[in-house]
Amino acid sequence: MHIHILGICGTFMGSLAVLAKELGHRVTGSDANVYPPMSTQLQAQGIELTQGYDAAQLDPAPDLVVIGNALSRGNPAVEYVLNKGLPYVSGPQWLADHVLQGRWVLAVAGTHGKTTTSSMLAWVLEHAGMSPGFLIGGVPQNFSVSARLGGTPFFVVEADEYDSAFFDKRSKFVHYRPRTAILNNLEFDHADIFPDLAAIERQFHHLVRTIPSEGLVIHPTTEPALERVIKMGCWTPVQTTGEGGQWQVKLLSADGSRFEVSFEGETQGVVEWELTGQHNVANALATLAAARHVGVVPAMGIAALSAFKSVKRRMEKVAEVQGVTIYDDFAHHPTAIATTLDGLRKRIGDAPLIAVIEPRSNSMKLGAHRDGLPEAVNDADQVIWYAPPNLGWDLAATAAECKVPAVVADSLEAIIERVKSQAKPGTQVVIMSNGGFGGLHGKLAEALK
Repeated sequence: MHIHILGICGTFMGSLAVLAKELGHRVTGSDANVYPPMSTQLQAQGIELTQGYDAAQLDPAPDLVVIGNALSRGNPAVEYVLNKGLPYVSGPQWLADHVLQGRWVLAVAGTHGKTTTSSMLAWVLEHAGMSPGFLIGGVPQNFSVSARLGGTPFFVVEADEYDSAFFDKRSKFVHYRPRTAILNNLEFDHADIFPDLAAIERQFHHLVRTIPSEGLVIHPTTEPALERVIKMGCWTPVQTTGEGGQWQVKLLSADGSRFEVSFEGETQGVVEWELTGQHNVANALATLAAARHVGVVPAMGIAALSAFKSVKRRMEKVAEVQGVTIYDDFAHHPTAIATTLDGLRKRIGDAPLIAVIEPRSNSMKLGAHRDGLPEAVNDADQVIWYAPPNLGWDLAATAAECKVPAVVADSLEAIIERVKSQAKPGTQVVIMSNGGFGGLHGKLAEALK
């Protein structure tokens, strides 16, 4: 079957393409922006990519068109599909029908940490010899691919609350029907499709409604929004993590790189790993709870986590030039920015830390998070905010509210000049964006040489 994917370079759709190829289909696709790591992964898989959405790419007609949620009415390819009556489907629906049917689905949902936690969970199952399938919105370094079918009934999926397609406004995750569900945390996000937090809580409850009574729901004790979701009705056993929960940790190092895990009051072992930050400790606890539900004893899960290598673009060290270290990070929400900088600060002590931040997500562009941004960067020594041309609010006013020195740059060249003038050996530079950021990481590394 020939499947053509519109919006193929999104992390979800790119992973879907890999699974379709593995199922034996001929897969092609197109996107407005073709950039790594997804574009390189797709090309390595022999998947043909077209830049842009010209309708000509659909002639001769494919057997099925999978339409990404970034596409809307008025897009030339979408209009052609509708006018010609070509068969089409949303990505999550295709995944549910062709991959997840009959599998034991382990879903990871939440505002933050979905990609990292799904990667941890897939790795823990792999380490335990369970050969899981997975679809992850990033490239886990333990696997070097973002999706695979796997050889057993177990399938780990990053369960996103974003909508499915222009013709299906339900959250993607209502299609997945998990047996094991991690609800990591819940804050307001995706201001382009949700009016308020209550609307997102409602979608999370739709997910809870689909989890069987023989399944398991895992969530932290510290999230009031998730407590409200569970109170709407839950027909499934629940395990809680964190303070006062069944799963708890004792930090053995302030940066979160060593911690002791206990379950129902009994010590299970110590995780020692490369990651930092309280958020990753919380991700690890939820992972161990989910893995135990499918039969991985905690001691084995802890051993696996100690060999976990994180995910591309999650505090990934991309260069070290003249003693200056450059990291690439995906954080695009004030909470994620704050927890990531906190973890790095605790690891590097007093070393100078420069944060370079692009407010690129739809919620950021709409200004939904701007009030939380000044506080989020307190652990940096200075911040460079990038103002893209289409930003609809006053970034300079936000920069002025920061407690640490903050400047606004309107070009990559200005960012590079600023970093060059400020960085000295020992400086740590974190570049935060949920997009390609115009290849800034490589350009900065070159300029520092």
